[in-house]
Amino acid sequence: MSPEFGDLVRKHLDAVDKRNAEALTDVADLLLACIRADGLILSGGAGHSLAAVAETFYRAGGLACVRPLYHHDLLPMHGAMTSTSTEREQGLAARVLQEVPLSGHDVVVVFSTSGVNPYPVELAVTGRAIGCPVIAVTSGPASAAAPPRSAAGTLAENATIVLDTLVPPGDSVYPPEAPHTAALSTVVNAYLWNQVLAKLSQTAAAMHQELPLWRSSNVPGGDEANSSLLAKYAPRVPQLS
Repeated sequence: MSPEFGDLVRKHLDAVDKRNAEALTDVADLLLACIRADGLILSGGAGHSLAAVAETFYRAGGLACVRPLYHHDLLPMHGAMTSTSTEREQGLAARVLQEVPLSGHDVVVVFSTSGVNPYPVELAVTGRAIGCPVIAVTSGPASAAAPPRSAAGTLAENATIVLDTLVPPGDSVYPPEAPHTAALSTVVNAYLWNQVLAKLSQTAAAMHQELPLWRSSNVPGGDEANSSLLAKYAPRVPQLS
């Protein structure tokens, strides 16, 4: 009898915690420095990794200083096959980043499970080239097994800090003896990002630094609490309009 999917997930998240304990502290320190300098967190990905980008952006309890790095053709709902071919397109990442006025204190976060397609790799390469530290949320095992598609190497190889999701090649994890369903990457991406927020909250509290956090618009006072954040960040984050 196969273990329950929930048991597999809980075991995997325990391994993710152990693998990333030190890196989470480094990420929290980097993001806090960005926030204190009034920089933006530029969050990107392609395909289903855009679910992780959505988790970072305009989310109750999330950071208001996030600008998504986005192109219409990268989202599967706008064309499944188009999204696959677009993330393999050379030069797109540079064009996307060119649209973002930089403050000199910004950080790029890139989500990609395989970490081999040109778009996420070039987000890291271009980000580093223009002076932005790069946080990669990627899978070491999946990246090692994937066919190389970028002359620049992998996302992890071009990042400042790596958070390893440990997702296996192919993403599916169930049943464990012959996995063919129940992809894991979206669960782990969301978990790791919220681990970042929790660690960032601890670090900020120790330094008596207030974080620009969204409130839910579906609780009393939520809209009012968010209005000042919208006034501050909407001019720099057009996706907030």
